[in-house]
Amino acid sequence: MKTVWETYTEAQLEETDVFAEDYRRFLSRTKTEREYVTEAVKAAEAAGFRDIRTVEKPQAGDRIYAVNRGKNLVLFVIGKQPMTEGMNILGAHIDSPRLDLKQHTLYEKDGLALLDTHYYGGIKKYQWVARPMALHGVVCKKDGTTVPVVIGEKADDPVVGISDLLIHLAADQMKKTASEVVTGEALDVFAGSRPLKGTDKEPVKAFILNLLKVQYDIEEDDFLSAEIEVVPAGEARDYGLDRSMIMGYGHDDRVCAYTSMRAILDTDAPERTACCILVDKEEIGSVGNTGMESRWFVNVVTKLLARQGYTSQVEINDTLENSRMLSSDVSNAFDPNYPEVNDPKNSAYFGCGIVFNKFTGSRGKGGSNDANPEFIAKVRKVMDDNKVQFQTCELGKVDVGGGGTIAFILANLNMDVMDAGIAVHNMHAPSELVSKADVYEGYRAYKAFLKDMA
Repeated sequence: MKTVWETYTEAQLEETDVFAEDYRRFLSRTKTEREYVTEAVKAAEAAGFRDIRTVEKPQAGDRIYAVNRGKNLVLFVIGKQPMTEGMNILGAHIDSPRLDLKQHTLYEKDGLALLDTHYYGGIKKYQWVARPMALHGVVCKKDGTTVPVVIGEKADDPVVGISDLLIHLAADQMKKTASEVVTGEALDVFAGSRPLKGTDKEPVKAFILNLLKVQYDIEEDDFLSAEIEVVPAGEARDYGLDRSMIMGYGHDDRVCAYTSMRAILDTDAPERTACCILVDKEEIGSVGNTGMESRWFVNVVTKLLARQGYTSQVEINDTLENSRMLSSDVSNAFDPNYPEVNDPKNSAYFGCGIVFNKFTGSRGKGGSNDANPEFIAKVRKVMDDNKVQFQTCELGKVDVGGGGTIAFILANLNMDVMDAGIAVHNMHAPSELVSKADVYEGYRAYKAFLKDMA
């Protein structure tokens, strides 16, 4: 298969570079779910989308958005056909593996102040030590105010991090398996070492608390109602001597979320209503009121239908059952350093376009949505008609591993769903890699799906 690079015209190559740079900058400033939703709403409003609370009777062509608890976003472009005939849906998640501060987080030990953490999602714990980290999140106070926190991203900001054992004293450590080299309870962040003068009890911790009080008006007890994430510090960067890739934190799954969002922002007057769902908590099972398992999305659709005069459960069910969806989530790219874990003929490769997964799951397709071939054939036609390059793969060799997405949750509503995303190297590591060509081709694929899937 030829790469996308070889098939693009000069104009398309220029468009790829511009799109990739827009994405790189967006990724760099949206390292949490809340930050992503905030920036996405700005982009949506600039593109003419209105808050669902201001729309009394949706009409064809209306551009509408809804937000759930600052961590979910759904976008609609109302189609010419009645919504009951179904929607074309893109769904991605905007959470990524990271470390979260515990509620009782700040403590002092041996002259150092540390922040206790709990890792979120599947990570190789040893990858998260001895590197600059930043703090992103919010502190919600009892008086109802919310204090945003971002420390470690500006050039003159301090950074934090987690220590590792020096090689000179690591003989026993190096004998451990990779899963035991660093334990979860050892992922504590170094926050400071300077004591507060005149303080006898935990003076270093006292200095940090005083700093937080002066700069943020935060008390120690306020961490009880805080949501602060420890993430890699710094911007995403062009990667490779040819600048053909992007290295950054959170490609899984913000690369699919961004391309899906851009696709619907650039969609006008579709036949079928276009929809883009951006959700939280996928990395821990899509649970909770901001995960895809929540009823929030169905409730929003129900509200839209009611405002158009469709109020029966039958009409709600028809809308969902007649809908078609691409579950926009990343796939693993074939890595020549680790060829043994993949089936080469059923693998995704950098630069070869968007990736379709008929199924994900693990060891016998466990936990997977397994897309129907009739639906896959329709998707293939849309891609071919729009000259979109795609590839198909599965997530590693049979019995080696696997993974999951939100696809099965929407399929439980009896709509046709298939996984479709962008190939990634270093998935779930602090620094992941994608191909710029795949990012742009993903956008083109999602836009074609919203426009032409009948």
